[in-house]
Amino acid sequence: MTVSNRIFTRENINPNVLATKFSVRGPIVVRADEIDRNNKNNGVGPDVLFCNHGNPQELGQKPITFFRNVLSLCTSPELISCEGLRGLFKEDVFERAKQILSYVPGGQTGSYTHTQGIYTIRQKVADFIVSRDKLPYKVAPENIFLCDGASPAIQHCLKLLVKNDRSGIMTPVPQYPLYSGTIQSLGGHLVGYNLDEDQGWSLSASELERSYAEAESKGIDIRALVVINPGNPTGRVLPKESLIEVIEFCAKRGVILLADEVYQQNVYGTRPFISFTGVVEELKLTESFEMISFHSCSKGFLGECGRRGGYMHLSPAISREAIDELYKMCSIALCSNVDGQVMVDLMVDPPKVGDASYEQYVEERDAIVSALKRKAKKLVLSFGELKGVTCQESEGAMYAYPKITVPQKAVLVANERGVAADAFYCMELLETTGVCVVPGSGFGQKDGTFHFRTTFLLPEDRIDSVTSRIKNFHQDFLEKYSD
Repeated sequence: MTVSNRIFTRENINPNVLATKFSVRGPIVVRADEIDRNNKNNGVGPDVLFCNHGNPQELGQKPITFFRNVLSLCTSPELISCEGLRGLFKEDVFERAKQILSYVPGGQTGSYTHTQGIYTIRQKVADFIVSRDKLPYKVAPENIFLCDGASPAIQHCLKLLVKNDRSGIMTPVPQYPLYSGTIQSLGGHLVGYNLDEDQGWSLSASELERSYAEAESKGIDIRALVVINPGNPTGRVLPKESLIEVIEFCAKRGVILLADEVYQQNVYGTRPFISFTGVVEELKLTESFEMISFHSCSKGFLGECGRRGGYMHLSPAISREAIDELYKMCSIALCSNVDGQVMVDLMVDPPKVGDASYEQYVEERDAIVSALKRKAKKLVLSFGELKGVTCQESEGAMYAYPKITVPQKAVLVANERGVAADAFYCMELLETTGVCVVPGSGFGQKDGTFHFRTTFLLPEDRIDSVTSRIKNFHQDFLEKYSD
């Protein structure tokens, strides 16, 4: 017997999925993996320097000792009573592991939990938000969802917000492709608002209004506004004035704010991170302003991407009925992974003054942040030395986002090959030097401009290799394609 028709083929797949792109792991990264495997198997060619995505521990960042020690005991509770570990782990590690296991179902991290996550951990997240933002009210654990990182949480929210093919979600340009990819796959409209590169990737109310009006004239129903702060890929940390403008715009236009704040612990300049939750309270809008904010264990000085831990916080103004629908969607996946929930617990409640692990924790945390600050500065300065390249300061996050000049001759070659000019530049960079970065066309950019995004996560000596390889390539590229 033979099957006459195949169903799971490209021709039969949802067209919205076919149109979806995610450049952070797109063709250039696929090619980088091929080159890397070939070079390692055959002992030839330069080593590939993966600067394409924010994966700190893959690139050499060390985990926080206290967090990993506690997690190891939670995973293997029998080790808590092992005398041989007493000299290896500090005493507060054992106490914290026992505490966490006391509120994990069955005392085993292999158990399912409540759909929203373990209640006590959600309470700790609520307390963290109150402390961070100096709120005069208590945050309800019922408004906290623990998630497998921020990305699934954002996708859940977008599923609820995209009602039909007229639904629009306003996102920054440039933006992280999680948004463009998810909105496309759901059949909605991505409505971009431009960040002003010449003003350090600033955000303005006038640009929000321009974007909103243009979408409205096309019959698009704007449902939500996305703000990424600190910015990905721009590295911009928004000042309080910008947050106020965003809140006033959302309140005026009746759209919900999605505040992507996963890089809040990656800040290197003089401007501090300020959360939207705190500013909403200062404006006395807490009871009426609809907002969902997101945080993650993957970024910051933790860099625990593979643990898939994070949370979303729904503001008090969001209706119980809507929360119930979100709960329903999350319950289809039962719950987020428990190791990730444990990591959230540790992130929001780290060692305190007087704890046995406190000094080591502070030393490790500060060393990671200081190194990121140095590497960010080094990378940005190096781009400023290249002909036809400008790069705004990386005030936060994990990325530099330089603007590059691509000669017209190279643009024509790229057009002939059916790729964006900056994608052509980035592929040439990879093939020539082994440096893997992401073209700006994958994030969105103003017409006529070209960029690429690179992380500054590699060890400091490897950052030197990145800068020297890019410098030599860029000079050769300009000469090769000069008019």
